[in-house]
Amino acid sequence: MSRALSLRARLTVIILLPVLSVALLAGLWQLGQARGTAADVFNRSLLSAALAVSNDVAISGGDALSERTRDILASTSGGLVFYHVFAPDGVIVAGYATPPVGIPRTGVEAAEPTYFDAIYLGRSVSGVRLQTRSEIDGVTGLFTTTVWQDRAVRVAFVRDLVLRTVIVMSSLLLALGFFVWFGVRVGLRPLLDLEQAIAQRSPEDLSPIKRAVPDEVAGIVATLNRLFGQVSHTMSAQSEFIANAAHQLRNPIAGVLALAEAVVSAKSPEQTKARAGDLLKAAETTADLSQKLLLLERAEALPRMVEFAPLDLSIALRDWLAEVPELAARGVSLELDLPKEPAIIVGDPVMLREACVNLIDNALRHGGADLSRINVRLSEAGPRWHLTISDDGRGIADPDRARATERFVQLAETGTTGLGLSIVRAIVEGHGGSLTLYDGAPGLRVGITLPQAAGQGDG
Repeated sequence: MSRALSLRARLTVIILLPVLSVALLAGLWQLGQARGTAADVFNRSLLSAALAVSNDVAISGGDALSERTRDILASTSGGLVFYHVFAPDGVIVAGYATPPVGIPRTGVEAAEPTYFDAIYLGRSVSGVRLQTRSEIDGVTGLFTTTVWQDRAVRVAFVRDLVLRTVIVMSSLLLALGFFVWFGVRVGLRPLLDLEQAIAQRSPEDLSPIKRAVPDEVAGIVATLNRLFGQVSHTMSAQSEFIANAAHQLRNPIAGVLALAEAVVSAKSPEQTKARAGDLLKAAETTADLSQKLLLLERAEALPRMVEFAPLDLSIALRDWLAEVPELAARGVSLELDLPKEPAIIVGDPVMLREACVNLIDNALRHGGADLSRINVRLSEAGPRWHLTISDDGRGIADPDRARATERFVQLAETGTTGLGLSIVRAIVEGHGGSLTLYDGAPGLRVGITLPQAAGQGDG
């Protein structure tokens, strides 16, 4: 698996990348500006040289250029300038005999100077052509003055200008990069301090972090503290569960061992058979307790261990409750009041069936001799489904209902494990629902709410 960038590197990159992009765009813009500036400066210099040459030729008749004009030609914009002047009849009046190749010809008098790029003795040059009406040595007409200069001078000027810009911008970017890196390092110091504080904790220390942290990290610390609390609560619950389970299993196991010893020490086949029957009942009780303990542990781990699926609770209830043979054996009637439309929830059908069957079994075990009817009703209550299971049996006294769903609470000497309602509560809460016990007057009424599947109640 590829290693992720450190937070410091991420922040540095996030800050510097836009700056580098802007710097690149600015550099490209500066290059265009430099080229435009160079063209403007050199064209103006060439035009000045052309005007000076044209003026001197008109004054001297082409015999000589002034010292000032020669200085201009020698160092215009940092490079030598070439020139020539043609008379109206095409005869050269002054300057270099070999003109550049590629100078545009208009054939008519041009009022404005004409700038061009051409080739002179195998090298690229840029120049300007200027036409003026003059009289030289008795010849009157349109004289053409052309000056040109090697383009390498212009390119060197642009390169020097861009290089200076690049050096300045690079220096600024390096300085900015250093300050960003240093600033991010200083800004992340509270995170490093927090990391060291957490690293120094022992595995048993799950107390909340109370260190002062920046606002940007406060959410992470709050989430971490919440996680610490959940882990601490889970560990405490598991420790309590293990302690209770060990306590509850100790007596049945001791009884099984005692009965097993009694079977071994029996003095007659009749005693052996009787004690073997007692041993079988004790073993079945222990097995039932172990199974319920495992079921309770699985129910409490529902939100993190089971992947739920859509389920029509109305159809499922019909199927689940048809599988309870004790109802007919006890002569108890089962009344179903279920909606005709689908009652879609998201859950684990195996665990939900266990919860519903446990409630029916609880009514049969504790309803007493007067129990004759169990009613199961499912109705829609806003965004939730409300399941009510009521009976006409003995019920639970008001002071006892609050603790009836706790683990190992036995409200009567029935020989049960005291886990039935606690298993139901764990399964319901694992599905995002709630369990409430009411006085049925007579009997007991158990209310369960479960959230509808997403989107079902929208229509």
